[in-house]
Amino acid sequence: MNVDDLYGTLYVPHDGTMDPAGTCTTLARAATARGAQVIENCPVMGIRVRTDDFGVRRVAAVETEHGAVQTPCVVNCAGVWADAVGRMAGVKVPLVAMHHAYVVTERIEGIQNMPNVRDHDASVYLRLQGDALSVGGYEPNPIFWEEVSDKFAFGLFDLDWDVFTQHIEGAVNRVPVLEKTGVKSTVCGPESFTPDHKPLMGEAPELRGFFLGCGFNSAGMMLGGGCGQELAHWIVHGRPEKDMYGYDIRRFHHSLTDHRRWIRERSHESYAKNYAVVFPHDEPLAGRNMRTDPLHEERHGWERPGWFNPGGAAPVLPYDYYGAYGHQAHQDHAYNQLLGAEYTFDFPPHHEVIRQECLACRGAAAVFDMSYFGKFYLVGVDARKAADWLFSADVSRPPGSTVYTCMLNARGGTESDLTVSRLAPGPEASPLAPAFEGDAFYLAVGGAVAQHNWSHITSVLQDQQFRCQLIDSSEDLGMISIQGPASRAILQEVLDADLSNEAFPFSTHKLVRAAGHLVRAMRLSFVGELGWELHIPGPSCVPVYQAVMAAGAKHGLVNAGYRAIDSLSIEKGYRHWHADLRPDDSPLEAGLAFTCKLKSTIPFLGREALQRQRAAGLRRRLVCFTVDEKVPMFGLEAIWRDGQVVGHVRRADFGFTIDKTIAYGYIRDPSGGPVSPDFVKSGDYSLERMGVTYPAQAHLKSPFDPDNKRVKGIY
Repeated sequence: MNVDDLYGTLYVPHDGTMDPAGTCTTLARAATARGAQVIENCPVMGIRVRTDDFGVRRVAAVETEHGAVQTPCVVNCAGVWADAVGRMAGVKVPLVAMHHAYVVTERIEGIQNMPNVRDHDASVYLRLQGDALSVGGYEPNPIFWEEVSDKFAFGLFDLDWDVFTQHIEGAVNRVPVLEKTGVKSTVCGPESFTPDHKPLMGEAPELRGFFLGCGFNSAGMMLGGGCGQELAHWIVHGRPEKDMYGYDIRRFHHSLTDHRRWIRERSHESYAKNYAVVFPHDEPLAGRNMRTDPLHEERHGWERPGWFNPGGAAPVLPYDYYGAYGHQAHQDHAYNQLLGAEYTFDFPPHHEVIRQECLACRGAAAVFDMSYFGKFYLVGVDARKAADWLFSADVSRPPGSTVYTCMLNARGGTESDLTVSRLAPGPEASPLAPAFEGDAFYLAVGGAVAQHNWSHITSVLQDQQFRCQLIDSSEDLGMISIQGPASRAILQEVLDADLSNEAFPFSTHKLVRAAGHLVRAMRLSFVGELGWELHIPGPSCVPVYQAVMAAGAKHGLVNAGYRAIDSLSIEKGYRHWHADLRPDDSPLEAGLAFTCKLKSTIPFLGREALQRQRAAGLRRRLVCFTVDEKVPMFGLEAIWRDGQVVGHVRRADFGFTIDKTIAYGYIRDPSGGPVSPDFVKSGDYSLERMGVTYPAQAHLKSPFDPDNKRVKGIY
């Protein structure tokens, strides 16, 4: 093996190879011995679906050429045919079929102990196969299998050498003997690929009892064992043992799971970049401009503003497939150039831009476009019962109140954090308040996880048979958040309401008029400042935004993006779901006990698990760390305490107000005992970044404004 051009390598001694056919045969024998029945040569013709008394669609049977199999549960493991099987049941399966190939060389003398090799720069892999090597890779121009045939089984395609030859140069560079070694055989078969190069798993949002276990992106043998075990637990117990959100079908918004252009473009880019270095702030070029809010063009053309380019607009151009398939690769693409400049593990070149946005928010005011948030209404005669059961906090407060809360699973893990606002009945329906009988609640959830929230709530409502309705108004409403010491003065010129502490306390909301337009104003903050969110009907978004900017001009109001939110929120100690909070983290471990109504007698989903955990003592705890040395951290850095690794960083960013790197991570006591506040305070900590450790200070409270004065308007 040629190592002359290598700066470093990563060796995994437990890597190995396996025989796919032998593995499948062994698993089939083991399953049969335990009572399973394997039926071959039995084509599936359809999935029978029934609708229960509550209008919920459920799997009823699998129809085959030889009769129907009655079952409440189907697992779609059909690979490239998974989309076709999904369509039988009305389930959308976002994957594409491509040709994927490797070649097997003739015998190579002395190669028997060679490890498997992945050369990321050349985008090739070399795997030991007896006394030969199999060589494959991920090319920028894979061949799509446009018409997936239901007659194709256990067959192969002819290898297209024009496509495959591009891998030869990289393989020969790494293993020079290949230049003089012949090819014994070629293997080119159909594989399924997904928009983010991760499998599709879990229960389909459209159909109860229909589970996915497909889209493994040519890594099925590597991932199949663990994924199969988690999927089995998912089916039997309603959720996996481990956090599987990254593979959960609910990570994709329902508007995209049958959007063929989005699926094709994203799947291509993910395939082509499979071996690319994953930089912290990378963004896709494929599948863009699919979902835009009313402020999209008004706010510099970003679907969701990350930061605002001082050089002006940098529009995202139509996807060019990196010059493949006859597409002309974009030249002088401003957005791509800005993105490429961020390909670093140091502070990015736009670090100073984000700093200015953050400090403007702390010193004056900033406006954030948060229209990408999910916005749901929970209404109906059982809405209050459903809210009591769904939400860990007590949300049954008077109309006009807003509560920050979590939603849990039966094991006490956190499925979501969100705000819930109690609504007052109105005379007629509007985008800001639907007509309803009984009680109603308005839910605002993070946009990236809106589908996960929707599916979780829907499943709970169905399982508990609550008589209420969940209404999705995410596309109908925009949302801007004005935050900072000057926010009250700015908005007092725009809103027709008294914004004093007495008239408009924190965690309350009102219907008011903004520049003549009806909006829902909420006094909330996700950055730790005095501020309000304005939830606005779509047609009113631009005029309201323009009025806010005009009023804020003399106060130093600036536009700011979600990268500033990330920095400001971690500085204040606010949690991000699926970074600080996951389905296997409890609110007690995450320092969110205040969101749990454990002092009341009100039952809620996950309550018993939290009570058991509290009685036994917390075996891990989320801790804030600060590092004085100005070094970027991004997550997954090791946490050292008194010379022992006690956890890893979940989320990190730079806090511009305190001028330090901030990191959050869960720590454990190596002895297995409870992690008490005294345990946290008594240790000597450091964080390890890329092999270098940096002294760190642990904090039980936010290092910024620990007394919460600023959100109360006390400066």
